Amino acid sequence: MTETGTPKPRAQLRPPRLAEVVAGILRDRIIDGELANGDSLPKQEDLMEEFRISRPTLREALRQLENEGLLTVRRGSIGGSVVEVPTAESSAYTFGLVLQSRRTTIADLATAIERIEPIAASLCAERDDRAAEVVPVLRANLEETAAAIGDGEAFTSLSRRFHELMVGACGNETLIVMLGALEGLWSEQERQWAARVTTEGRYPDESHRRQVLTTHASLVDAIAEGDAAAASRIAAGHLARSQRYALEDSRSQVVRATTLRDSLRALGT
Repeated sequence: MTETGTPKPRAQLRPPRLAEVVAGILRDRIIDGELANGDSLPKQEDLMEEFRISRPTLREALRQLENEGLLTVRRGSIGGSVVEVPTAESSAYTFGLVLQSRRTTIADLATAIERIEPIAASLCAERDDRAAEVVPVLRANLEETAAAIGDGEAFTSLSRRFHELMVGACGNETLIVMLGALEGLWSEQERQWAARVTTEGRYPDESHRRQVLTTHASLVDAIAEGDAAAASRIAAGHLARSQRYALEDSRSQVVRATTLRDSLRALGT
């Protein structure tokens, strides 16, 4: 009611446009797995016949999905639309764009990881199937990282991979996606740091690398023993120590998702 006692006019609901309806159906097919990553959509003529729509309407629907990152539309003589199922890497990039637009600093990102990652470590230790699904994966990474101890950049990449694997094995899908996005951004930050200090001859000596390996091994032992409290404590202490290197000259630097995008492209992701 208004102050004069007359009823307020009802807001008129806008019916969805036909292109939005078609985009919604195709979106569900992608997200629900009916269309797999890398699949080509049916020819435009077939989609137009299925949905009984015009070519401009179909193109508008495909443009919506392309803007959402769910399709890659190839134009020209080899035209067609290829499905792009969302991944942890793509979510890291999108999440990073939000942080970059908010002028979020590297230090802010590091704090979030330092507080949240120990939760993932404790969840790994609480898994009933940790002996089969968690510990072997992490121990394999330890062996690979130890073999690269003489190569600073490779060591950094593999030691960061340890953290990503642990998060991916925690068993909580929400945490895997959310924290996985943060881990992807931080891993790129550390890779850049490793490349820079290696060029400058400032990469930490081998004793530091062995300390990292020892801590990772202790963390895996705690997970294997099912000691969630110890796993959380070791993870928190390790992050507090290890992050300070990459933060030395970039604490106030703004997170840049664009560098992660370029890295993923270089890796062919």
